[in-house]
Amino acid sequence: MTDNIKKQKHEELLLFLFLTVILAPLLSVIFVGGFGFIVWISQILTGPPGPPG
Repeated sequence: MTDNIKKQKHEELLLFLFLTVILAPLLSVIFVGGFGFIVWISQILTGPPGPPG
């Protein structure tokens, strides 16, 4: 292997670790939290779900 290929593999490994350890969980938390916030605000504005009392 040449040094260029070793460097590229090392960079790909670091990018993979960044994506799987940091970015994917962070995006999951953001999306789930954002959806929960939207549901919470909609229930404040329109009331809870269910048949009218």
